[in-house]
Amino acid sequence: MTPCCRFLKGKKQTAARRLALALGCLLCVLPVTAQRRHHDPLTGPEVEKIREAAIDPWLRIKLYTEFVNDHVNKLADLAKRTPSVQRDRKMDATLQDISSLMDELGSNLDQYGDRKADLRPGLKLLTKDSERWLTTLRGISKAPIFELSLEDATDVGKDISDQAAEMLKKQTEYFKLHKDQRWQERVEPKD
Repeated sequence: MTPCCRFLKGKKQTAARRLALALGCLLCVLPVTAQRRHHDPLTGPEVEKIREAAIDPWLRIKLYTEFVNDHVNKLADLAKRTPSVQRDRKMDATLQDISSLMDELGSNLDQYGDRKADLRPGLKLLTKDSERWLTTLRGISKAPIFELSLEDATDVGKDISDQAAEMLKKQTEYFKLHKDQRWQERVEPKD
């Protein structure tokens, strides 16, 4: 092999090593970046309240309703501020938090509703408040930074509102027929 070929071969190997090293570094950085993006919309004390309320389904629904209320109020305050990139980013983050909380609330409704837990006190509050959430969300002027988050939050809010109203209606009818099961947390449904 000529000295020129050895030199080129060495350059190719060095380039391949550099490329492999760069890809390896990139693969190490991606999980860290993904971890940084995960954001829990609840504070530590709020998470603790939710855990404690696991034995009381309607209270859990009430807590999630309060937490969404807090975020919707924060969003309404942000919407009153002068438009800026910083405000719009905060609105986008708040809208994502609202969607996340409403998704979790919907999961809880599904879980407890299937068990025929008596959720009526929480559902009454949720039905009333979810209408206010939708009014607030629909009253916000769109901006490119948070347009998708606003649409998502509005869609999830509509779903929650419909689900809560339907569940309240069904539960009211069910517990009229099964008075012995009222206010129970977990009941095997009767036919």
